[in-house]
Amino acid sequence: MMSYTCPVCEYVYDERIGAPREGFAPGTAWESIPDDWCCPDCGVREKVDFAPTEEVSR
Repeated sequence: MMSYTCPVCEYVYDERIGAPREGFAPGTAWESIPDDWCCPDCGVREKVDFAPTEEVSR
């Protein structure tokens, strides 16, 4: 599983954790996040701007 970081505020979307307050359950793959989704912390960047940060081993 991977995590992805916002380049502005450094919010991290971790596929293992998901984003429950955004409606994404733990285990939600990055590919399942809508393309028009914005960073929930800064609201400045969209999904396309996030950078892969690490592969998380299970």
